[in-house]
Amino acid sequence: MFRVTSVQKEEMSRKMRLMAALRAVPRNLRDDLWTTGHEPIPHTGRPSWLDWMPAFVMLLVMAAASIVIPHINQLVSLFRLDTSYAVLLGGLQGVALVLALFRPVLAWWAVTIAMVVIAVVSEPRTPDALLPWTGPGLALQAGVLLLLALRVRPRAAVEALLISILAGLACGMFNSQAHNYDAGAAAAILSTVVVMGAALRGSRVARTELVIQEELTAEERARRTLLEERNRIARELHDVLAHHMSLISIQAQVAPHLVEDPPEELRENLAGIRENAVEALTELRRVLGVLRSEDPESEGARHAPQPTLDQLDELVDNVRDAGQTVTARTTGEPRPLSPGIELSAFRIVQEALSNVMRHAPGTEARVEIGYQPDVLTIRVTNTAPEDPAPPFPVAGHGLSGMRERTTMLGGELAVGPTPDGGYEVTAILPANPQKPPAEDVEGTL
Repeated sequence: MFRVTSVQKEEMSRKMRLMAALRAVPRNLRDDLWTTGHEPIPHTGRPSWLDWMPAFVMLLVMAAASIVIPHINQLVSLFRLDTSYAVLLGGLQGVALVLALFRPVLAWWAVTIAMVVIAVVSEPRTPDALLPWTGPGLALQAGVLLLLALRVRPRAAVEALLISILAGLACGMFNSQAHNYDAGAAAAILSTVVVMGAALRGSRVARTELVIQEELTAEERARRTLLEERNRIARELHDVLAHHMSLISIQAQVAPHLVEDPPEELRENLAGIRENAVEALTELRRVLGVLRSEDPESEGARHAPQPTLDQLDELVDNVRDAGQTVTARTTGEPRPLSPGIELSAFRIVQEALSNVMRHAPGTEARVEIGYQPDVLTIRVTNTAPEDPAPPFPVAGHGLSGMRERTTMLGGELAVGPTPDGGYEVTAILPANPQKPPAEDVEGTL
């Protein structure tokens, strides 16, 4: 029984891959070179040569004119072409150089076909005549190939290069007139410009991909910063929610003892309220455990009471101890606010002072808390720094955290430079957030 060895299998597989590659050549040539399209030049966000297109067109027109004129003279004097044919073919190659800026593949076909026609109909008068290219004709061909390599994939540029060299070899070999058949130098020149064009295009593609990756990284960093800040706010608000749920549970447990001989229906309802409150507390602790699974804070900090505006003086003293000049002023009649507003107000002041120490060290900071009937106004300003602060290595959460807290409470936040060169953070929080209607609350349970 005949058995195929692994070596034979590998040989058969290699032959099949080779046959598949050979069968794909005509299709690749058709897709790459039988088209008027081209790939756009990658844009890196900086000015590119396409942004200077009018200037490049003028330069190419001037270069083509300076090359075409001696090219036509050589076609007439060295290759015995009629003047009208020389102007037509030489002019076509010059126009192809400018056309290569917009339609590189079509321009390459034009300059290559013109080269072949010149070689077929020419009759060199001297053995020194370079066939199928004149010196200027070779420069035009090289210029078109350079622009082609800048605009298409490297595979298409290599295919165009090989076809150009093979066409030149064929035209030179089948011309019976005496001529200079220096195809090696021509092939070296054309290969060099194609390699240069492909390298420049590859470098620009790499820079474009780097810019795109940097933009994606910046977007991902901003998104991650926002999510981290939201998680931190959620962890802090857990204590506020847990406090209220605990009060509900205790009140539901004590309420039956405040009524003499309470009815059974009242006892059952209050027992149900307490049971639901306890279950809600359990769920809150479970969610908090998920949020704190990667929390780097210490265990003591996790369970410490959330700060309020009563601790504002302590915060200001700590900032002064760090070397920052801070003054604090309170206007209006201080009064207890809801825990969520107290916590958010304290955090906004804390983040604002942290930004002052980070970005404007040595300046004078001022904290103003204004109690009004319906709103609580927080304003933190600093004077202009004498010297610009060094860039901070890690992006902070300050502004995003302030914005998240004010939005959550239905307030407003304004940040920006002051006329004297300093910086200002102003937050307006509702002192008495509106409660949703009871039917809306019930509909969300």
